[in-house]
Amino acid sequence: MSRDHLPWGPVVPAEVVWNDQGEPLSTVYNDCYFSQNDGAGESQHVFLGGNELPQRWQTHSFANFCIAETGFGTGLNFLLTWQAWRDSPSQPDLHYIALEKHPLSKQDLERAVSLWPALRPLASELLDAYPGLLPGEHRLLFEGGRLTLDLWWTDADDALADIASHGERWVDAWYLDGFAPARNQSMWQTTLYQYAAALSRKGATLATFTVAGTVRRGLSEAGFEVAKQPGFGRKRECLRAVLGDIHSSAPDVTGPHWDLRNAQPACPESAIVLGGGLAGCAIAAALARRGVLVTLVERGKLAAGGSGIDRGVLYTRLSKEHSALADFASQSFRFASRYYRGLFSEGLLNQRVDGELCGCFQQIDHTENTDALAAVLTGLDDFVQLLPAGDASRRIGIEQDHAGYWFPESGWLNPEAVCAAVTSHRNIVVLEHCGEVVLQRDGPHWDAHAGGVSLATGQCAIVAAGYAGKTLQQLDWLPAQRIRGQITRLPASPDCAGLKAVLCHEGYMTPARDQHHIIGATYDIGDTEPACRARDHRHNLNRLAKAVPQWHNKLASVDERELDGYVGFRYASPDYLPMVGPVPDLPQFLEQFSSLRKNAKSMPLRKGPYQPGLYLTTAHGSRGLVSTPLASEMLASQICNEPLPVNRALARALSPARFIIRNLSRNRI
Repeated sequence: MSRDHLPWGPVVPAEVVWNDQGEPLSTVYNDCYFSQNDGAGESQHVFLGGNELPQRWQTHSFANFCIAETGFGTGLNFLLTWQAWRDSPSQPDLHYIALEKHPLSKQDLERAVSLWPALRPLASELLDAYPGLLPGEHRLLFEGGRLTLDLWWTDADDALADIASHGERWVDAWYLDGFAPARNQSMWQTTLYQYAAALSRKGATLATFTVAGTVRRGLSEAGFEVAKQPGFGRKRECLRAVLGDIHSSAPDVTGPHWDLRNAQPACPESAIVLGGGLAGCAIAAALARRGVLVTLVERGKLAAGGSGIDRGVLYTRLSKEHSALADFASQSFRFASRYYRGLFSEGLLNQRVDGELCGCFQQIDHTENTDALAAVLTGLDDFVQLLPAGDASRRIGIEQDHAGYWFPESGWLNPEAVCAAVTSHRNIVVLEHCGEVVLQRDGPHWDAHAGGVSLATGQCAIVAAGYAGKTLQQLDWLPAQRIRGQITRLPASPDCAGLKAVLCHEGYMTPARDQHHIIGATYDIGDTEPACRARDHRHNLNRLAKAVPQWHNKLASVDERELDGYVGFRYASPDYLPMVGPVPDLPQFLEQFSSLRKNAKSMPLRKGPYQPGLYLTTAHGSRGLVSTPLASEMLASQICNEPLPVNRALARALSPARFIIRNLSRNRI
């Protein structure tokens, strides 16, 4: 499901009016969001009761129980399910996927959930995490990661086609809860039932409020055993279905299959992570939350190299149209800001010591049409706002002479503190100062050894070692490059004391901590000099002076030879997207897809050959603080065979194998 080249902007929200009882009604579909007699009671009866929840959780044989809902609406079904799951004496982890073409605005959602005081604590958590009208797919984690909510802001048929295209059976229960078939025919299509059957495990159940004949027939033809059940309130009947013998497959989905593996392994019990920077620590944490025992092996010190900067910025860039780069930037930024907020709330990070989500102001060019920009950003206030110069000056504490973007969920963080926080999980063992490490396949396990000594074994291995990963035999073909970056530690002074948020321009500047600001950073491809250079400090100072003209004289008087700083080497791919996913078997890839050399359009419809149990997360460039949390969540989902937090086109755009396919198509390999 690619959105490439479509105009970027907020999704179209639901159009609602409120009746005399304060309940929402859809003006587009002329239908109510829930029963006007007892909405919570009806949802409990139809959806939880129809799927025999919470009883089924007591005997469930998988590590997680997956529910898929068509039509998130007010979130009532989710909140009731969350409450029942929380109250259950024992339960597997819960994964809840909700598909909604026209989500409620955050303001409307807040008004709707206020109708159920008993659900207020959970509703408050949902509202705090709610992505509003930001387009795309959004993963929300609750209960320490044991409850996952995936929100897909798109048409149900498109979303299900995308999820089903993986060819995996993930779903245990279905809530079909769109507006009535007679009023929303576009959702209740034959393909909906076929996708539901194709995604369901054997014995999966389905419940819906409607008993329309077209729905009953569609479910039966897809392989469900359908039965009417007593309805709730004024409704005489509702519907319950169970998937019998598995014989259904998803409708044909066009597109390549090289990103899919021939066999999906079971979730491993143990894993090796090679590399202790932001990428390695984030994937270690994501696997540890899933119960995997992780050994993190670092050649030197945790959070060194590219992750060794004093303070990094949560930074994203807006685009006028969708692309893989633009979509990953916005979705990973949204996930990362909540991820770090959670670390602060849990006490794993200390405010103003390890970081601060104080917001970020990003200058824009004087020539930009601010009226047009403001129109595009309408409804995205939680994500980004367009601030006039005066408002920007007041918000960040220093004078600005033109408008720019304000990202309220942004800020700065100390990467070393982040790495220490996320690797403090009881399922993670950290080995530092290991020197040069070699990975080797040993039967069903991977072995990490250095100097002839085995350091760790695991059922899978994840390489997150940045440029050092290219030294491994399995990854010497990677096409990424090192980019030198130098930051400058600028001593605090009265002139800069007012800065209370991050300022981004051609570079960036953080508020003062420990008597200095961080400004930076240079971006030098192919430069290998590890020591700080005075001329690079001057480069950083000059860019800051250009961004804040009133500081020009003060910054010009600074002796750059007396300044301190830090040099790190970013690792970036040719398309500036990270490389995240299973590691391809290069010789087999070249053989099986060799026809692309002669005809780039002759894509074989076969799955790709991948090295068993070997994965990669690297090339996060200068945005590792933003990209690694969501990338790690995606990779952990791939490793443990769970639904992904992004659409397949975006996952494919991050796949390391993409460069093999591109080079074959261009006859370069």
